[in-house]
Amino acid sequence: MLTREFTQAGHTTRVTVERDQVGWQLREERDNTIVRNLHYSDWHRVERAMRSFELEHHFGAEASAR
Repeated sequence: MLTREFTQAGHTTRVTVERDQVGWQLREERDNTIVRNLHYSDWHRVERAMRSFELEHHFGAEASAR
């Protein structure tokens, strides 16, 4: 399992990646509420999703649209 967690202004955003039988489950939570639950069969797509999450957190939502 891989987890990335960011806290800002009292709010927590967490992304968790778990391996399953056919790929990887990616779950994004904001303040313990699941806001995104995705499944990928290709590890490179998981890496891309994680990078997008990190950029969005670091630069704001407009960064992931670039």
